[in-house]
Amino acid sequence: MSGRRDPPEGPPEGSPGGGEDEYRSVVFDESFVRAARLQEFSARERMGEPARAVRNLPGWNPRTGPRAALALLLLVALAFGTAIYLGVRNPYRPPSPRSVDAPRITVIPLVPQGPVPGGTPDELYAHSPAAHFRIGAAGIALPAVRRTKNFSESQVMNALTTAKDYLVASSLDPEVLTGGTVRPVRVLLDPDQLEQFDRGMAAPAADGHHTVTGWLIRYDPAQIALAHPEVRVRGTLSVTEAGPHALKVTSDHTFAYALRPAAPRSPASADRTGGTDGPVGVDTAGHPGQASLFTVRRELSFRLDREDLHQHRVELLTSYVQAGPQSCSDRTTGTLRPLLAGRHATAGIPPGTNPYSMGDATTALCGSLAPGAQPNLQAPRKP
Repeated sequence: MSGRRDPPEGPPEGSPGGGEDEYRSVVFDESFVRAARLQEFSARERMGEPARAVRNLPGWNPRTGPRAALALLLLVALAFGTAIYLGVRNPYRPPSPRSVDAPRITVIPLVPQGPVPGGTPDELYAHSPAAHFRIGAAGIALPAVRRTKNFSESQVMNALTTAKDYLVASSLDPEVLTGGTVRPVRVLLDPDQLEQFDRGMAAPAADGHHTVTGWLIRYDPAQIALAHPEVRVRGTLSVTEAGPHALKVTSDHTFAYALRPAAPRSPASADRTGGTDGPVGVDTAGHPGQASLFTVRRELSFRLDREDLHQHRVELLTSYVQAGPQSCSDRTTGTLRPLLAGRHATAGIPPGTNPYSMGDATTALCGSLAPGAQPNLQAPRKP
């Protein structure tokens, strides 16, 4: 027998090429067989007890199918959301509560007991307690840095350097000292304190919160000029934890400035600003050709949470300032008002305080400048 023959009765009707040709295009691969709902028992299985020739395979259940799909979808969404949460939030940096308070500011003028000594800046520095102070930012030295319970060594260093930057900007920048700008100080403040800072700059007040000279050192450029660009500085910085989410930096520094009277203004500018009189409450005779020393002691405390450390900014907590020689006046809210060479404080008392007023306290505080705090040009230079 060779070749292929048709059945004796011939090819099936309706199938020109025979019944076998009808299934030529159908491929019964393994995936097709596995997907079948019915499966024939094997020969061994059919030899057993009578049973059906085929068995049902597990298939799609319209009742349980949607529930399983929904559960799978929820599981995928939960996993995706967890991945995003852990990616955005570092689990090793717990969120810190944002609570920024208004700083407490105290500015005390120190009244001299006699005329203010005058001379050249070098002479004044050499015969004053500031003789061995360092110059400028070099006088704001950083302490030894160690990690704390909740902050690394680099974070502690960051807190100290940020506080130092604030001291440099607010105490040493010539443009800030002479009233030209406040931006170097403003950019270092926590955003939640900017509204209070701006309000104080626009409308200074002796209310313990909006006193400009508590935020920065500033002189009236119409009255005062820097006699020497170098400012003598000495002081300390320290850092402690203010809880698990913030560091507290405390600074205590003395700044010695060599000042002189500002250059005379033209009559036109004098008319626009109300005359060329000297500072209120002082003897305006003086020695206009000489410089004098003005000393400011600033005790500041800062709080820096983790966001502040990341953004290089501080929150000012307290500012305690002693500055002299000055007259006893509450008019130091906007600018410090130094007594220059040869001048002395005039007799007088601070503005009255009304204890019946329930508004913000505006009591003027004054201190007496010790004679030893002034340069003594007759004494030998400081060793």
